[in-house]
Amino acid sequence: MRARALRPFLLATLTTASLLAPASHAAPSDRKISDAGPEAALQVIFGEIETNRLDAAFDRTEALLQAYPNFRLAHLIKGDLLLARARPLAAFGNADGGEPQLEGLREEAAARLRAYQERPRQDYVPRYLLQMERDQRYAVVVDTKRARLYVYRNDNGKPRFVADFYASHGKAGAEKVKEGDNRTPLGVYHVTSFISPARLPDFYGSGAFPINYPNDWDKRLGRTGHGIWLHGTPSDTYARPPKASEGCVVLANQDLSALANYIEPGLTPVIISNEIEWLSLDDWQAQRSSLNQAIETWRSDWEGNDVERYLSHYSDDFRGDKLDHASWMAQKRRVAANRGPAKITVDKLSMFRNPGKDEMVVVTFEQEFRTDKHTDKMRKRQYWKREGSRWKIVFEGAA
Repeated sequence: MRARALRPFLLATLTTASLLAPASHAAPSDRKISDAGPEAALQVIFGEIETNRLDAAFDRTEALLQAYPNFRLAHLIKGDLLLARARPLAAFGNADGGEPQLEGLREEAAARLRAYQERPRQDYVPRYLLQMERDQRYAVVVDTKRARLYVYRNDNGKPRFVADFYASHGKAGAEKVKEGDNRTPLGVYHVTSFISPARLPDFYGSGAFPINYPNDWDKRLGRTGHGIWLHGTPSDTYARPPKASEGCVVLANQDLSALANYIEPGLTPVIISNEIEWLSLDDWQAQRSSLNQAIETWRSDWEGNDVERYLSHYSDDFRGDKLDHASWMAQKRRVAANRGPAKITVDKLSMFRNPGKDEMVVVTFEQEFRTDKHTDKMRKRQYWKREGSRWKIVFEGAA
């Protein structure tokens, strides 16, 4: 077998992975982190091909298929290795028909190789995980551009990398706007429940974790659609191409089963981004402290019944659950005029930056409002947006 026979497809795949790499905000490389899934094996197989060890590459591909019998990408590589014994291959897949399917496998190969080559450094975190509340043991972050899902653990307030998995998303890409657009939503969501495989068709594999799309901000922007899940693959399929779903995030069944160990319905956040931006822990701490200070000043001004200072924390674009900005401001002034001394506490605070160009953070907490006459406790959600040099609230409602 000759290495040059396979070089066209190998170089095309590696070049695709390289071209996909962004010029900035890429996760710095760190080889000390353990591998997840078949990416390490693929890297070795491609290395064997590159160094003219095609028999070794074939043996490793066979071993990979023993571990993942339904891994279509590995079957394609095996087929190319067999064909290379007879003639040079013009392209990855070396077939005349079935081009859409082959293109999906090429994209999968590039995504898996890129994920292996660009592992997240342990001293860098996704900028979205500003603060997990103490009961949130894990957080999930999805990078649609990299076709990757990352799990982070709450380590005394600091997010620590735990695992990552290859994940497919919408056929039409990300940034869902309306029902049926075959896009995956971008935003801050939470897992709401688990649906067991016994209650689902085989198409969804080993189960499904629905998320709360559309969330409050999606509804405000008029986004429609429903049924966005994290789910598995059919029993005859190991993985799907990067863009293959109608909007859901899809993992291999064994990966979904592993992910289930980190998910607690009602608690676990799922942040879906088009491309993860990474922060050093120092920058993360600075941004976290800035918003924490703004929230504490808001709480203090409200507790002190300084109504105008309290209202200054709300944007001119603010809207509540049911009231517009003017109606809500008038209501708060009436309440303040008749209110006595109060004690207001904020507990179980989480802060997750919303993906996108706007500097906006989803803040959720348990609030207790206590006066001499009554006590009220509720779970509240706010959207804070940076306007100039200040953080201001653009939405507030029950969580």
